[in-house]
Amino acid sequence: MVKWRKRFRLPLPPFFHTQEKLTEMTASRTDKCLASVKKAADKHQLTEGARANVERWLTQPQYAEYVPAICDLIESGDFGKVDALFWEVIAFGTGGRRGPMSDFGSATMNPRTIAESAHGLATYLKKSGIPQTGNAVVACDTRNRSPEFAKITARVLAAHGLKVYYFTEPRSTPELSFSVRHLKCDVGAMISASHNPPADNGFKAYWNTGGQVLPPHDKGIVDCVYDAGEIPMVDFDEAVKNERIVPIGSEIDNAYHDAVLAMSLSDQRELNAVYTPLHGVGETACYDILTKAGFKGVHILECQREQNGNFPNVDEHMPNPERTEVFREAIEKANELGSTVILASDPDADRLGVCVKNKQGDWTHLTGNQIGSLLVDYICRQRAKNGTLAPEHFVVETMVTTPLIGAIAESHGVKIIDNLLVGFKYIGEAMDAGGPDKFVFGAEESLGFLAGTYARDKDAGIASLYLCEAAAELQQDGKSLLDRLDELYAELGFFLEGQKSQVCTGSSGKAQIDALMQAFRTSPPTELGGIQLATVKDYGQHEVRSLPGNQKSEELPAPSGNLLFFTSVAGERSVRIAVRPSGTEPKIKFYMFVSSQVGDKPLSEVKEATKDVYAAVQNDLMHWIEVQLATLVGQK
Repeated sequence: MVKWRKRFRLPLPPFFHTQEKLTEMTASRTDKCLASVKKAADKHQLTEGARANVERWLTQPQYAEYVPAICDLIESGDFGKVDALFWEVIAFGTGGRRGPMSDFGSATMNPRTIAESAHGLATYLKKSGIPQTGNAVVACDTRNRSPEFAKITARVLAAHGLKVYYFTEPRSTPELSFSVRHLKCDVGAMISASHNPPADNGFKAYWNTGGQVLPPHDKGIVDCVYDAGEIPMVDFDEAVKNERIVPIGSEIDNAYHDAVLAMSLSDQRELNAVYTPLHGVGETACYDILTKAGFKGVHILECQREQNGNFPNVDEHMPNPERTEVFREAIEKANELGSTVILASDPDADRLGVCVKNKQGDWTHLTGNQIGSLLVDYICRQRAKNGTLAPEHFVVETMVTTPLIGAIAESHGVKIIDNLLVGFKYIGEAMDAGGPDKFVFGAEESLGFLAGTYARDKDAGIASLYLCEAAAELQQDGKSLLDRLDELYAELGFFLEGQKSQVCTGSSGKAQIDALMQAFRTSPPTELGGIQLATVKDYGQHEVRSLPGNQKSEELPAPSGNLLFFTSVAGERSVRIAVRPSGTEPKIKFYMFVSSQVGDKPLSEVKEATKDVYAAVQNDLMHWIEVQLATLVGQK
């Protein structure tokens, strides 16, 4: 048959080729693909980052299994997709490693980058002096491919000699944080992309405190990730038999629930409310906690109860409780039941969103700043009442969170730590530095809250318990959460905050973000909404500059981060603007703060005047950004 094929010049089928011939054919194909990559880069069809990363994946032995699929893609000529898969090596940000899922690619979450993440975590742990007999815990949420990625993580950590506690079913991020401490683990890993769209997933790394990894550990882990060659991996079932991987579940659930319930500050349980997990794991956290606490009037929203990574019954399949649209179905149910409060947690149940029915019968969507203010007010009032609040206690918030939280804390004689960069891991760090036994409450504007010492990451579980207790307590006095907010405004001033983002995807998007940050540094706006800006604090260059000249006026100590903070001149009304690139999403974020003194003026008038100023500030800021982006386009 072979002679017959030679006569007619037909190629041999693969099973007739020798191993040497197959290797030669593969090498030839790879060489052609490398040449195509170089040509595409020369034509600017690929960024330099993508070119370097594709070449690495095509030539280094640890990526050999992906070479055929990469070559298929290159040979198809779809260099836009090649660039999207390889334009960067996905990095650790404020919330770990997060991005779109794929089957391969340095810029995406896939089996290889997940394995690299776990390998980097374990390798760095060993370098830190932890013996190979250390412990780890792994959990995942309900996202697509989360169980697959969690198993890969467990298999890699076990191969490095760690005893791995493995949640057999999806669980919340705060329960993972709790488990690191409860099980006395050296590290933990959570597979989740928080509130991102269904196409995304992520890897959150936790240290032995139960908090997400901090500098210098994060950089050390990334360095180990980049150096990853062949990654060891055990067979999952065999590792379970040998107790190198230990399945866990309800026993940890109960311990976590008990830790949260021990924080209760009231026995009031009369509340008609609706809760939705937005197809995530929140039922195992928020709803189970509220049920065990005795809130019989809290109803779970059935149409969003199923754990489903496609988030089918959520507006635009975007399960972010900061979005008012995700409450649509819950509002319909709440109106049917006569409820006054709606709670929604994101897919991994570390953030809590809230809607409250107002006097007109409409629903008001509370911001993270308003929820945090109500929670710290409730905690401080209740603890002051029972004698467990003292001057040495402290409240923690990030720099982009409302100053109202600090004002409330100080009104109770409690210290406030508010000079932290964005990321709840810094709140966890501040807890340990200040003494966990003196920690009262931590908050960030993006719906992240924590009280107690059982965890070091934000928890929708404790937030839902306290929010419901606060609402039930106020209800006894014929008041709502909105009424209490107005009382705080009348006493401490009206605070209005908001956020806008500029999404910039892909390799060109990163260049846009970098250029925008540079424009804010070198030629910043000096007036917004008719309000003069007086200073800019640059936490990247560690200096304070006066405006309008943008001249350095003083040094700025730690923290260090890519964050700019603009403040207005002193007066009856204060304007502040914070600018920073997101650490987990392809966007640059703008935080706007406007506050006004109330005094003897009607609160309604102060609110309207402040809203007008806020709108003007936002309009001017977004116009300034549009001009900068147009300039960037014109320079290309």
